[in-house]
Amino acid sequence: MRDVSGFVETRQQLLTLKPNHRMNWIGFAVAHHLHSNASKAVEILEAFEGTLEDDYPPENERCEHSEMLLYKVSLLEESGSFERALEQLHKKEPKIVDKLAYKELEVSLLTKLGRLEEANKLYRVLLSMNPDNYRYYEGLQKCLGLYSESGQFSSDETEQLNALYQSLSQQFTWSSAVKRIPLDFLQDEKFKEAAVNYIKPLLTKGVPSLFSDLSSLYDHPGKADILENLVLEMEHSIRTTGSYPGSDVKEPPSTLLWTLFFLAQHYDRRGQYDVALSKIDEALEHTPTVIDLYSVKSRILKHSGDLTAAAALADEARCMDLADRYINSECVKRMLQADQVTLAEKTAVLFAKDGDKHTDLNDMQCMWYELASGESYFRQGDLGRALKKFLAVEKHYTDISEDQFDFHSYCLRKMTLRSYVDMLKFQDRLHSFPYFHKAAVGAIRCYLKLYDSPKSNAEEDEMSKLPPAQKKKIKKQRKAEARAKNEAESKGEESTASGVSKPGKRNAKPVDPDPHGEKLLQVENPMAEASKYLKLLQKNSPNSLETHLLSFEVNMRKQKFLLAFQAVKQMLKLDAENPDSHRCLIKFFLKTGSMVTPSTVAEKFLWNVLEAERPSISQLQNKSLEEANKDFHDRHKGSLMHRAAYAEMLYVIDPSKKSEAIKLIEDSTSNVVPTNGALGPVREWKLKDCMAVHKLLDTVFLEPDAASGWKSRCAEYFPYSTYFEGKLSSATSQPSRKIAENGARLNHAMGQNELIDVKLDAFKNLSVS
Repeated sequence: MRDVSGFVETRQQLLTLKPNHRMNWIGFAVAHHLHSNASKAVEILEAFEGTLEDDYPPENERCEHSEMLLYKVSLLEESGSFERALEQLHKKEPKIVDKLAYKELEVSLLTKLGRLEEANKLYRVLLSMNPDNYRYYEGLQKCLGLYSESGQFSSDETEQLNALYQSLSQQFTWSSAVKRIPLDFLQDEKFKEAAVNYIKPLLTKGVPSLFSDLSSLYDHPGKADILENLVLEMEHSIRTTGSYPGSDVKEPPSTLLWTLFFLAQHYDRRGQYDVALSKIDEALEHTPTVIDLYSVKSRILKHSGDLTAAAALADEARCMDLADRYINSECVKRMLQADQVTLAEKTAVLFAKDGDKHTDLNDMQCMWYELASGESYFRQGDLGRALKKFLAVEKHYTDISEDQFDFHSYCLRKMTLRSYVDMLKFQDRLHSFPYFHKAAVGAIRCYLKLYDSPKSNAEEDEMSKLPPAQKKKIKKQRKAEARAKNEAESKGEESTASGVSKPGKRNAKPVDPDPHGEKLLQVENPMAEASKYLKLLQKNSPNSLETHLLSFEVNMRKQKFLLAFQAVKQMLKLDAENPDSHRCLIKFFLKTGSMVTPSTVAEKFLWNVLEAERPSISQLQNKSLEEANKDFHDRHKGSLMHRAAYAEMLYVIDPSKKSEAIKLIEDSTSNVVPTNGALGPVREWKLKDCMAVHKLLDTVFLEPDAASGWKSRCAEYFPYSTYFEGKLSSATSQPSRKIAENGARLNHAMGQNELIDVKLDAFKNLSVS
């Protein structure tokens, strides 16, 4: 409950009542620590130590006492008493069991005291114990004055770092980290040399995760081009001579396979999907029995926009190893992305406990599945089921919080005090994790849709046309149906609760009374529900632009303009040049500017606040909304999404300029990004952005002809996209469509074992051919 002052008071009373219990002393100390009084907590622990005998602890309590001593030292460190903490640590060394924690605490204190020479030696000792711990390398760099938060170093610092890691690599020859870390700070020729030495052994060995390991380097300017040229040289040399450039050692045939595998992922990352697919297809022809090739091809197809073919290929990979849960999960995710929800459910439960119970996925708190399923239902317009999935994830977080209750007494009893405090800090930020953020965002979007288009409106319109007698009759009939349904549900719950399990049989699981989320759609005030989740996002994800965008949408609908203005200011603070920030800014001042002269006290207050605040917004200083919109366009002429935002606001400000706004979007061009040695053009436009522009033309501008023209144009840019019906996608390609249809028909018509047999036979025929 985080009533920390009450916790201190309660613990003090418990200690007064039973001072001979160790747990009461420890609980009182932890209470003061949580109350931000670490020095008082140290005093309590020392008072407790004063009650112990000199030969304490006995053999069976050594670990617990050791943890208490380490906790006391960490408290001294937290309160800034570094000298005293180090003194206590050295004094109590014989009684501390966890020697690794002892060394890590000691090196932390030495660093904070500025005794860098001693810390340097200790970090090297720690590295000899674990040469793949990145934190130790980071600490060693700090001791030598060679650490930078931004990762930017001068040429002298780079030289020193390079010399450091070369000496470390000779000492720790088996360490992967000591070879990988230099790739982050080396540049140009030295980077090229280090990259060659790092990549070659891993390609020879056949490490599938090599690209994932190097993917962070793609954010460093120029390094992606160097990696591309390097690997292309290796590929050419292996094809022609059978060995790496400048080497006489013949490579095994698998080296070419993993080189092609790396290049396929490289070109996928750069958006050159045709080249990526050609590389992965060549790798499949080389060795068609490697499952990773199918998984990566599925991922490339997903990025290129062909979700149906990606799901079919992921299913092929799954059938090659039916015992692999990860491949099964990846297949399920691809199916949900392609909106094949029923098929995904059948595939997912293959690894569930009962084999055919969908509820097991909920019991296992399988949140990635529920989020992907909820997003799929939302895309399909099934808000009830989407809400059910999103709210299930929210309930998991409540359960996680409740599951920790037992640890409040357990940790004090077992003296795992440092872990206990870490757990409490973790619980404080529990709702800031990505899965909860996605679930809350999904739920809010569902409630916004419910508010914008309530289902009951159509029924009410029909009811209003009926004569009073018929209205009364229909209302009575609905009440009777609802009563009967509730009685049936309550009977079902009672029978489930009172059912006694027979020997050797499992208890029947309770039946879900609302499997399709219909009751969730009957919420009386969608905005109140949306606000509940919005508050959690504002508290736990304040640095997310999406949080404030949703806050703006909710508060504008609730007519709470000051809260909406607060959201706009937060968006401008986080990213003023974002298209969504610009849209919200223009929409807000357009809405408030069209308000009549204020009459009530609240309206006058709002008017005064906006008059005082508007000059502080740099985008609107001495400018009209039209001028601010034009300036935004001038700053971002080359960006498709910024042009689309400008065009939309141009139309919103002045509907008569609709044709001009549409022409602005249609005149957009996708520039080619220059690359060094890339095997094809890399265009700036992204598939996701082009889909958003198409929806804008179709739903906001309500221009089906313009939307159709945009779709035809994007079908050329994205030939694999099913959304734009590109010529190479499974939506238009006859063989691909036939495979997808056959796969779907087989999955529905056959049992799982028969399906596997058919697919394995097909795969064997492919291998033979």
